[in-house]
Amino acid sequence: MKVAYIMSRFPNLTETFVLNEIVALERQGVATTVYPLLKTSQRVVHPDATELVERAHYQPFFSVSILVTNFLFLCRRPRAYLGVLLEVLRATWGSANFFVGAIGIFPKVVRFAHEMEEEQVTHVHAHFANHPTVAALIIHRLTGIPFSFTAHGHDVHVDRRMLDRKCAAASFVVMISSYNKQLVLNDFPHLDPHHLHLIHCGVDTKFFTPRREARSEGPFALICVGSFIEVKGHEFLVEACRLLKDRGLTFRCDLVGSGPDQKLVEARIEMAGLGDEFVIHGAQPRDRVAELIAAADVIVQPSAPTKRGSREGIPVSLMEGMACGLPVVASAISGIPELVVDERTGFLVPPRDPVVLADVLERLIRTPELRKRLGSAGRDRVRESFDLARNAARLCELIQNASRNPQTVNQQSIRAAKKS
Repeated sequence: MKVAYIMSRFPNLTETFVLNEIVALERQGVATTVYPLLKTSQRVVHPDATELVERAHYQPFFSVSILVTNFLFLCRRPRAYLGVLLEVLRATWGSANFFVGAIGIFPKVVRFAHEMEEEQVTHVHAHFANHPTVAALIIHRLTGIPFSFTAHGHDVHVDRRMLDRKCAAASFVVMISSYNKQLVLNDFPHLDPHHLHLIHCGVDTKFFTPRREARSEGPFALICVGSFIEVKGHEFLVEACRLLKDRGLTFRCDLVGSGPDQKLVEARIEMAGLGDEFVIHGAQPRDRVAELIAAADVIVQPSAPTKRGSREGIPVSLMEGMACGLPVVASAISGIPELVVDERTGFLVPPRDPVVLADVLERLIRTPELRKRLGSAGRDRVRESFDLARNAARLCELIQNASRNPQTVNQQSIRAAKKS
């Protein structure tokens, strides 16, 4: 069994769950290879990604080899080549993002198909239901190699164009939350729910562990790990912290991550007079993230739906914090309540409500026994349902079944997709 992974960008520090899953599969004896649609150059790269980058299959959007490969497929398999090209263009028509993206990636994906046949890839798995899954579908149509994909957040919350067709063609589909699964089934009731498998993203609970001794020095420490983008809701955390300071509480708030809204968040911090309370660490490798989490008392994720309709999936940073024995304060949206059990492993708060957020944080600041109880229950919760090795084993089993039976797909979903 040899599995080819397709993702939009690699390496991508904000999508460490993809890297972690690949590493977990390789630890279970599965040979993997990586086919990113784009190559990125990042200042911070996780050590585990370095070796994968060296053997990743990167391709430009156009080259002589890509041109030759497309010509050969057109000559040798004209029905498959023209058929999938027309299928993708028709299915993405009406969406500039999907249509232009499909045209842009099609030539290089044909080259990927050729390389996967040469590598004797037995299964293709894509992360995110948009462009990477379109690529996996193209490869499947050209070569017959079975494929699957994992749907996460914005890729199913904002635009579900041709999603039913992708689900029907895939050997199986992974949903990272019951919320996402139900969202897709509500839009496409003809899909077989048994074809959509719930497998949460996971964390290495042996790497992310509670600190050995209780922290006794310094102010109460909050930590928020996530990109500076609208959906993460940093502005509401800043306002909640302003309220805490007005109430006379002493604390420190560590922000880990980078992103387009960082300057805006920094400006809000200064306007709120919280320059001494906030520390922005920028993007950090996994080891440093673990150190910062271990030095905190609570992990916070005040996520909020965006104007475009994007929502969180289930933030892996919350799993990391819970694995380290921290209580969680997070917004009660999308799949987050599937991880955080309100008042058992942490607190769920309404999105965009800094007053409630501040009230809950104040309660945790004043009640160390509560923090300890919630943190302990949170680690048990993660070990039970969000352990990386265990969830990777479930994915591995699904891939093995698909590889043994490459012609077995969800026929009911295919017939329904043709009617839609």
